[in-house]
Amino acid sequence: MTAVKYEQATQPRESSGSPTTEEATVKIDNGRDENNGPDSCSNATKRKIAPFVMSFGFRVFGVVLIIVDIIVVILDLAISERKKSTEIPEGVSLAIALFFLIDVLLRVFVEGFRNYFRSKLNILDACIVVGTLLINLTYFFLDLDAAGEIPRMVIFLRILRIVILIRVFRLASQKKQLEMVTRRMVSENKRRYMKDGFDLDLTYITDRIIAMSFPSSGKQSFYRNPIKEVARFLDTKHPDHYKVYNLCSEKGYDPKYFHYRVERIFIDDHNVPALQDMLKFTASVREWMSQDEKNIVAIHCKGGKGRTGTMVCTWLIDSDQFESAKESLDYFGERRTDRSTSTKFQGVETPSQSRYVGYYEILKNKYNLKLPPERQLKIKNLKIHTMHGVGKGNGTDMKVQIITRKQVVLQCVCANQKNCKLFFDSESDSVVIGLEDCPVVSGDVKIRFECNSALPKGYDDCPFFFWFNTSFIENNRLYLPRNELDNPHKSKTWKIYSETFAVEVNFIDP
Repeated sequence: MTAVKYEQATQPRESSGSPTTEEATVKIDNGRDENNGPDSCSNATKRKIAPFVMSFGFRVFGVVLIIVDIIVVILDLAISERKKSTEIPEGVSLAIALFFLIDVLLRVFVEGFRNYFRSKLNILDACIVVGTLLINLTYFFLDLDAAGEIPRMVIFLRILRIVILIRVFRLASQKKQLEMVTRRMVSENKRRYMKDGFDLDLTYITDRIIAMSFPSSGKQSFYRNPIKEVARFLDTKHPDHYKVYNLCSEKGYDPKYFHYRVERIFIDDHNVPALQDMLKFTASVREWMSQDEKNIVAIHCKGGKGRTGTMVCTWLIDSDQFESAKESLDYFGERRTDRSTSTKFQGVETPSQSRYVGYYEILKNKYNLKLPPERQLKIKNLKIHTMHGVGKGNGTDMKVQIITRKQVVLQCVCANQKNCKLFFDSESDSVVIGLEDCPVVSGDVKIRFECNSALPKGYDDCPFFFWFNTSFIENNRLYLPRNELDNPHKSKTWKIYSETFAVEVNFIDP
């Protein structure tokens, strides 16, 4: 198969120069308008002020000012009727009008004149801002007392003053802006598609693979991708040549939005797909891609990172675009992360998910894309290394669940040693939990730990857990250090789980 080299934006990589490998260069759409002179002073200024102008707090402040402005207008009219001074409320209203003029000018600068005024709502918004500013200037500098001898003029100006109440229509624009900044805030620094009239949490991983967050409707569309916008994007960019994969077990949507080209694979949030589901997914994508070279796939879970990244990486391996799990995981993370806004990693970070991408590499290279021979095992004991600071530190506050096929097959409570025996070794600072009457397990297995003490709960609403498949267990032992356990792998938990914290699982043949 021809090796494909992807170029990102306008920064091409040098070819390896290998005479034996044919390389086809494909440029990926980064979802941003390419600027002439990216290092210019203007673009540097835009990058600095854009986070402030488009921030959630700045937009909320704008909404508050609109409400204040309306109240000021009403008070001004009421005071005017009693023939009292109106300089203070008019001055406040003028200051607010000037603020919104600056707001519009900043957004035009950040988004670009053409992009900003592509929206009819933005055009209306700008007209309202300029119009209300002119009315405010008229009232602030015009002496109405001197015009008192011209009743018709006074009536006309008072009616004109009420026109400022059209500011309420600007709330519609502010609502749109709030939705946009809320979606950007929720998506954090995931690479977004922000051109051609779109602003979506959506990334081209390759020219034929899209990763995105959940296409939502109702209240969820306020902070996630609106499903109608996602459909408009796909129908515009890839008409009749796209297929959507929904990886969420927790929710779905009407497939009619995507012309019924939707396939659903049930994976729990922050958990792993079953091996057979991984093979089913890649077989489906392989078939769809082979039908037409224009065909693409759009893959999503809730946030478009963990479950999505896991399945995208399996396809990258399956299609020979990457040889190893690590390479595919690194590439996905690099593509999904927008480092121009933050360095936070937006790839697959849950260790079990990364482990299963590694399993798929083995499935391809060793088992010819078939399930490995089933291996049945019994868990003899669980050994937790370096317990100091983890709850009570002796394991008596721990509870362990063994889960297969989404069913709890064994639960042991260390406090009363139900279904287990607890041994604490203070010298080695370790705990051994010997399981009693553990059933035979095979295939995908999840071990979940709960704690009665105040350990922080992370993914899966527990302190730590992990997945493995029995077919890949070697020497009847599985040893997982801190960075390979789900939840303790996060740096914010390292004050609790020391560098040598680990869980060891020992098995016996049934």
